[in-house]
Amino acid sequence: MSKTEKTAEIEQIRTRFNDSVAAVLIDFKGMNVEAITGLRRAFRKAGVEYRVVKNTVIRHALKDSGYKAFVGTFELGKPGNPHVSLRGMTGIAWCKEDPSAAAKVIQQFKTEKADLAKHLKVKAGLLGGQFLEEKWVADEMSKLPGLKETQAMVLATIMAPATDVVGILNAPAQNLVYVLAAHVENLEKAAG
Repeated sequence: MSKTEKTAEIEQIRTRFNDSVAAVLIDFKGMNVEAITGLRRAFRKAGVEYRVVKNTVIRHALKDSGYKAFVGTFELGKPGNPHVSLRGMTGIAWCKEDPSAAAKVIQQFKTEKADLAKHLKVKAGLLGGQFLEEKWVADEMSKLPGLKETQAMVLATIMAPATDVVGILNAPAQNLVYVLAAHVENLEKAAG
């Protein structure tokens, strides 16, 4: 691969990281073709982009981002090795809209296809400029609300004050109706 091709690949991976709201790094060592194919299908169905990327490409793509401590230093003689998750085979699942989509797919895949997913391991997660350790990704990130759930919660929060205002504005008229109904009932009893 020429230097121009490497630079283009690094830029492409950097763009994918910049365009996504979250990313999950996984280790697929020991998984067979059937398992990897099933995982890729599950990612695609959930709108998650998945690709196997060299660790050095990941490091170069993220070196000028908020993940500097994660990727380590490239300067000779300076301390700062990359995080352990950037060793071995690395697949990246980028989430463009729903930050928990990749983690949910991995959890579901491990649950439904335990025999195929026994070698699948989460290495780390990247979410909102934060580096997430594997345990947090596996345990907590998959429990985050999805995009649709978040939109529904935001809409409910926005609509709540309007609903309260309508209730307050309707209360005097509704109370007037109750008072008039009680007055009519009293008149009917007196006449009756």
